[in-house]
Amino acid sequence: MAESEASTLVGKLETEVEIKASAGKFHHMFAGRPHHVSKATPGKVQGCELHDGDWGKVGSIVYWNYFHGKYIYFLFPFTFMGNNGEARVAKEKIEAVEPEKNLITFRVIEGDLMKEYKSFVITIQVTSKHGGAGSVVHWHFEYEKINEKVAHPETLLQFAVEMSKEIDEHLLSEE
Repeated sequence: MAESEASTLVGKLETEVEIKASAGKFHHMFAGRPHHVSKATPGKVQGCELHDGDWGKVGSIVYWNYFHGKYIYFLFPFTFMGNNGEARVAKEKIEAVEPEKNLITFRVIEGDLMKEYKSFVITIQVTSKHGGAGSVVHWHFEYEKINEKVAHPETLLQFAVEMSKEIDEHLLSEE
């Protein structure tokens, strides 16, 4: 494959979302209790199961069940939304966990997203706002499409924003 062709298949996308919850609480939702994400976002995620290892530990395997909305593709760390209204799955391996930085990285290893991408890595890092309450959630996607016909996952960023807001509301309601 020519170098220029390969570069059009590989991409990175990022977004930030301001939330009211603390950085630690939001990070813990993915690192310590991802099985609660379905409680925070019941219309998007039906469940999350631990298939190997321990919650929040590098090398652990997490399996997500989700249902996608019309026109949304996503993979909210671990969740892939399609555009045909069917239930989807994503199997992810935890590649990095840095509690002091409120950072977690997942690599999608199986599931519906792998039909369009050779690789897909999601990093979520949450930082406290300077001089005020709340936090900023930084979503970072690195991926390689299987071919030029596959769209870059911009819609996944919007889905991540929506998921972040729903999780924020859930965390605030627990206080």
